[in-house]
Amino acid sequence: MSEVRTASGAVRGRLESGVAVFRGIPFAAAPVGEHRFAAPQPVPHWDGVRPALSFGPPPPQPDLFGRPEASGDEWLTVNVWSPDPGAELPVMVWFHGGGYTIGASSSPEYDGGRLARDGGVVVVTFNYRVGFEGFAQIAGAPPNRGLLDQIAALEWVRDNVTAFGGDPSRVTIFGESAGAGSIAALLAMPRAAELFRRAVAQSVPGAFFSTELAADIATACAGELGSRPTRAELSTVDPALLVAAAETLMTERPPRWGRAGLRSILFAPVVDGDVLPGTPWPALAAGAGRDIDLLVGHTRDEQRLFTALDGLLGQVTPELADAALADFTPHGEHGYRDGFPDAGPDELYELVHSDWLFRMPSLHLAEAQADGGGRVHAYELTWPAPGLGGTFGACHGLDVPLVFGNLTSGRPALLIGETPSPEAETLSARMRTAWTTFAADADPGWPAYDTSDRLTRIFDVHPAVTAYPEEVSRRIWQDHTFPALPLDTR
Repeated sequence: MSEVRTASGAVRGRLESGVAVFRGIPFAAAPVGEHRFAAPQPVPHWDGVRPALSFGPPPPQPDLFGRPEASGDEWLTVNVWSPDPGAELPVMVWFHGGGYTIGASSSPEYDGGRLARDGGVVVVTFNYRVGFEGFAQIAGAPPNRGLLDQIAALEWVRDNVTAFGGDPSRVTIFGESAGAGSIAALLAMPRAAELFRRAVAQSVPGAFFSTELAADIATACAGELGSRPTRAELSTVDPALLVAAAETLMTERPPRWGRAGLRSILFAPVVDGDVLPGTPWPALAAGAGRDIDLLVGHTRDEQRLFTALDGLLGQVTPELADAALADFTPHGEHGYRDGFPDAGPDELYELVHSDWLFRMPSLHLAEAQADGGGRVHAYELTWPAPGLGGTFGACHGLDVPLVFGNLTSGRPALLIGETPSPEAETLSARMRTAWTTFAADADPGWPAYDTSDRLTRIFDVHPAVTAYPEEVSRRIWQDHTFPALPLDTR
């Protein structure tokens, strides 16, 4: 057993395969009762030694995977994996994804043991409020409560990680999908300044909401329960009812929600002018991340997973492709039809959605960081997942098990196969090394990205460093600014 004293009290973890592991440590008070829809509040001090052996419960969310989870309302907890609690090691803090709607640090693919042990880093994972609890625009409540939770978790790391063998001056935040979007948001948030030194953003989504769009969605969600979106009216409503109301809206998306509605995106960071002053790209271009070392990239076939989940693999009609070109391209369909003259409906559909949702927002974050005078390294994962006959390609989320080294647990096994190949193990080792050496000394092993050479690391069976490979898409989107998504009031 391992005991550590935090600012709120002592905790007891245990040794697992040579790594000291602590689970379910609260970093903020339970956001219920008087704290419902509030900014995160301090943790009450406890006496004695608190067991830190089990993950805390996830915040309210749809049950999409049927896994039993811990119950209770102590949603805001951290977990720590330390290979040496007496050292001063680099710290890596993981931001999970899930469309700002689902996700929990207890997911097996986020186990930090292998990354901590092999990389010589302290790994921290945590829960933050998602969905209506974390991102709905509610009158009388602070906006972006999920982002405020993330800041509170980083403040906990700053104040406590030394006791676990981490160096609070060498904190790297890393995350994928909504986790990467959160990291992009934190780069633009003054109140997150000095809480981390480096950042890794894997598949950054471009969806940020205007206050008008966020408020309209919250009004519709509360209206499903006969309420208004105010803290006074909703603070006693069962969170499960709000989750169910949001699920209902997934199939009742009005045209005024625009691209967010078309992609069933009901929650995202809100550009409110206070917690989040603006979208990340202009902030970085203006130098907001100049003092932060950034590593950013995406997978080649980001959309493939979603196409499969929608039952559309090999089934995209010309009409669906035409609609995607009309709805999601920055300058009409001709850029894609001219740039990819041999592409059929399936390829066009996937290219457009991949670019709008993840690939181009990630690329633009790299370009904005370079334009703002900051250091940035770029990558693309092109290795096709071998699971299920290789139909998923280098899809969204494939990078997560490779980075953590958890190749056989739960969902990753569907992509990688029940028995990982030597290729998968080698690629995973390369990515873990790149991420941990970046956390240690800002050098992932390839040259920095700039807007002239655009050098990009390709992760595949045969690694390479080359000019950014998605050049046609880059040119199509080069003048797009990814503004906050508006409410269409026409």
